[in-house]
Amino acid sequence: MHPIRRRGWEISGERLTPEPVVLGRRALVGAMAAVVATPSPSAAFGRDPIAWWDAQVTANPARDLYAAPRSPAYPLDRPLTEARYAIAYNNFYEFGAQKDIWRAAQRLETTPWSLTIDGLVPTPRTVDVDALIRRFPLEERTYRLRCVEGWAMAVPWVGFPLAALIRWIEPLGSARYVVFESFHNPRIAPGFRQAWYPWPYLEGFTMAEAMNELSLLVVGIYGRPLPPQMGAPLRVITPWKYGFKQPKSVVRISFTDRRPVGFWERLQPNEYGFWANVNPAVPHPRWSQATERMLGTDERRPTLIWNGYGEWVAGLYEGLRHERLFA
Repeated sequence: MHPIRRRGWEISGERLTPEPVVLGRRALVGAMAAVVATPSPSAAFGRDPIAWWDAQVTANPARDLYAAPRSPAYPLDRPLTEARYAIAYNNFYEFGAQKDIWRAAQRLETTPWSLTIDGLVPTPRTVDVDALIRRFPLEERTYRLRCVEGWAMAVPWVGFPLAALIRWIEPLGSARYVVFESFHNPRIAPGFRQAWYPWPYLEGFTMAEAMNELSLLVVGIYGRPLPPQMGAPLRVITPWKYGFKQPKSVVRISFTDRRPVGFWERLQPNEYGFWANVNPAVPHPRWSQATERMLGTDERRPTLIWNGYGEWVAGLYEGLRHERLFA
């Protein structure tokens, strides 16, 4: 089935209803069914994701690992977004097209969780994510996150540098790209039944991008384990790119010599490109990217080129001006 595309007369910006809800009856029915079918968290805690999260953290025997020291290297220019807003307003199309998918996402069982590492590596392997968390020292980094839809937040991620994992794996010299694959389980996630989406969710980066000091493998937030709706137990953060380039709930990392085509690029290549770097001067085909709306306050801020991280990343793209660097 061909991707469903919105028409030019539709409203723009972050006020857009995602296209599966507007144009796909199956998506709407699936999303509603997921919320109805979601077990105990919704019944026990109503509409309070923090109450559910508190209970899950208390029951986690490894909870102390996530209270990692904060790095001073990446200061923010704005206040942190309150956790109650950040964990309750999410895109996770595997569980539905609406933003309020935190209940549905609780069906994702994140323990145990295995990560496969393969492709152009000396020794393919499958490792337990809990073992990875103990192998690499964790740190907290306060980063801005900018969604291509025009909303933004500033949060304290907990994780370890992607470069540390790559150095541990020692990929072959022929590896030019790193590809991340998210989980795929139609039994628990209704989005996989929507045939117009090119599942599973894939995204990739150049080796230079992956080795950049900002690139982070994230396992926690606000000093706690990641909640499922934010990509537990392992996700990628590259803060100078739009959020759709940062895959959640990763099950596979592959090294390759071929440039990958990501999930959204495959679905709508005229709107979502490979690089997807943030630039206020390059609008999305259906809305401006000049400003962003902060979650929790609805404050409008000017969007920053490279999302404000140009001093760390602009040099990665020298000589590539012929490329479509900004989505």
